[in-house]
Amino acid sequence: MGRKLTGDWRGHRKLAINRGKPTVCREDYLDYMTFKRPLAPLFTEIFGPLVGLREEWKEQGATPEELEFSAFTYRTHPAAGVGVNTGFMDPICEEEVIEETDEHIIYRDRMGRRMKFPKGYATIPLPLEYPVRNMDDWLRFKPHYEFSEIRFPEGWKNRARADVERGAVMIFGMPGAFSTARELMGDEEVCVAYYEQPELMHDILKTLGDTVEKVLHRVTKSVQIDQLFVHEDMAGKSGPLAGPKQIREFIGPYYRRIWDIVQEAGGRLFMQDSDGDMSPVVGAFADYGLNYMHPVEPVGGNDVVALMERFRPRMAYQGGIDKFVLQKGEDAITAELERIIPAMVKSGGYYIALDHRIPNGTPLAGYRFYVRKVWEILARECAAAGLELDVPARVAA
Repeated sequence: MGRKLTGDWRGHRKLAINRGKPTVCREDYLDYMTFKRPLAPLFTEIFGPLVGLREEWKEQGATPEELEFSAFTYRTHPAAGVGVNTGFMDPICEEEVIEETDEHIIYRDRMGRRMKFPKGYATIPLPLEYPVRNMDDWLRFKPHYEFSEIRFPEGWKNRARADVERGAVMIFGMPGAFSTARELMGDEEVCVAYYEQPELMHDILKTLGDTVEKVLHRVTKSVQIDQLFVHEDMAGKSGPLAGPKQIREFIGPYYRRIWDIVQEAGGRLFMQDSDGDMSPVVGAFADYGLNYMHPVEPVGGNDVVALMERFRPRMAYQGGIDKFVLQKGEDAITAELERIIPAMVKSGGYYIALDHRIPNGTPLAGYRFYVRKVWEILARECAAAGLELDVPARVAA
């Protein structure tokens, strides 16, 4: 037997950032991101730094406020998750360490998988094995994805209503169609299963849909849902691992089933998080209700300006600014921002942000300049377009 996992060692929580107090109200955010009203774009840092960047910045003279990011001024909206569970439930086993070296930790996770976590630079562990290969395997796992009362933690309703009262955009999360299957089977097996085991893929998505629908009907009786959110991470530099055909047959109907409920209850945004080049399937996803995507990575082949021109007003975007230009000096940063921000001030439906975590090797001076330049271009372009923008004093100075 290995030792029980303790402490926060995986990275995400350690890398959390403080974006400061939101300055854009719920209605302005929802109207702007759905192209209902011309307003000044929003501005945020989506994910924050990679492991090790804070240490680099500290050596370069960063203040404590810069290391937690509260020193940087953004233009954000208040948001909160509903706080119910729609994915995997009831751990199969307690997490335990199998092996630990100076370079990595190998452990058994809640789903019973062996996982490898590289130390020092990673934030997400990599599975070394997957539990589902066929329908029989899935049927043993299926109860962990079915509906039960334990999906509603004690006090969830009061917490959600308090968030509504403070004006937060209320976000409801649903399990990813591709990402859930990938967690169970691995990328390659999922892609093959669309062709060789379609009944398995349909049953996984039907089970997810049944559970999400039951949870959602309960939630919408008590809380106004503004935004549906799904995490997929289903693409790389060469493109998405599921194409329009798979979206039409498998993923899209699942999305539409849940989005119709959210939309009927007053929801307005359906956001997907997926890295890599998603440009070949933007239209296919839009056909099933998706209307908001991030982080739109340029390194994956995405051009957020071209995508906006092609799909506006069916799709809004967050991200799309090449994180690597921050390492190339002020002229490169300026060129990237001048290419994107003026076009997005005209288009609407855009949340200014880097396309993923800030990579190691990014100089503190480069990030400082980036934030100042965003506000400078925003102020100029909004003034030219007759859009109101309250530029914070510490930025204006």
